[in-house]
Amino acid sequence: MESTQQLIDALAIGTQEIFSLPALAKKLERNQPLIIKFGADPTAPDLHLGHATVLSKLRQFQDMGHKVVFLIGDFTTLIGDPTGRSKTRPALTEEQIAQNSKTYLTQVAKVLDISKCSIVHNSEWLSKITLKDWIKLSGQVTVAQIIEREDFSKRLAEKTPIGLHELLYPLVQGYDSIALNADVELGGTDQTFNILMGRHLQEARGLEGQVCITMPLLEGLDGQLKMSKSYGNAIGLAEPAEDAFGKLMSISDTLMWRYYKLLLLTPHEEIVRMQNEVISGAAHPMALKKQMAFKIIERFWSRTEAEHALKQFEELFQKRDYSHAQEVSVPLQAISIIELVKLLPEKISSTEIRRRIEAGAISIDGEKVTTHAYTLIPKSGMIIKIGKHAIYKIT
Repeated sequence: MESTQQLIDALAIGTQEIFSLPALAKKLERNQPLIIKFGADPTAPDLHLGHATVLSKLRQFQDMGHKVVFLIGDFTTLIGDPTGRSKTRPALTEEQIAQNSKTYLTQVAKVLDISKCSIVHNSEWLSKITLKDWIKLSGQVTVAQIIEREDFSKRLAEKTPIGLHELLYPLVQGYDSIALNADVELGGTDQTFNILMGRHLQEARGLEGQVCITMPLLEGLDGQLKMSKSYGNAIGLAEPAEDAFGKLMSISDTLMWRYYKLLLLTPHEEIVRMQNEVISGAAHPMALKKQMAFKIIERFWSRTEAEHALKQFEELFQKRDYSHAQEVSVPLQAISIIELVKLLPEKISSTEIRRRIEAGAISIDGEKVTTHAYTLIPKSGMIIKIGKHAIYKIT
């Protein structure tokens, strides 16, 4: 049986901060299942590998015998999490929220054992809270505490409007921890304020405060911005494995180590060993990147899909056999390069397409596109390459 310290060491891999280690040790020493909370607001229908960093940590807790509660924030989505926002989020309808929620469980099942998860919606309790309850809850937090939050203080300094409902968001998310009696809550580093608010509200109620574990935000394919669908740098959990494999192979050698650490929870010592092998010439970065991509696809898709994706990648990119390029159908009529690329499965924004053109990362039949004002007439058999590893064949 592993000691408490060994369990903590394993759980600490890939994390940013744990508030606090002594509190986590105290909970683990009870040798009974802990309630591990993770919430996701269904603001969009798709999850991506950026979400998988937290899901992987949840799976670790699950494998240790703890109870994972996956909370779908259908009520909190009505408010809109102000985290990282320079302006108020546009409101979603209840119908949009319900539709987005439907896809979450299928994608979450790629990482977690759903049969051992407790799936809850926070509308179950938040929709029943009375005004009296809200007043009591609000009385446990000062205005000064709320506006200390970086998002709010920045918007106040810039005289950007803040909706009163946005100020309530941390309290609402925090109340979820009271309702679930959570022992541990996980989230990205951008959720630190909200998660600590949950602990504060629990303690204000005389409950034992939850341990807060934050995970680093995973950089997207560009290696600069956090992974996000809106930035066009994400790998969706719902997209085909071969597409995801190709995108993983397109990341920089430097970013590869972050993916090993955050998505595969590879111990630091093992990463250092691989880095030293690259420096000494004993290992080639391409081989290690293929290993990384294979393991990620195997973990979040399946081994069969990983084997197929690897084979396709080697045939398509290393042997230059374009017969395996992903086929796409587009109108065979005059179209700008930007509009053409937007029709492809990449689903990247016009701004990102322009950036890639400027970087020389888009080519047609082997010729680099040098201007975003380029107009062409697609032809059957035309090969469009985006970056190093995304290749499409017009049918």
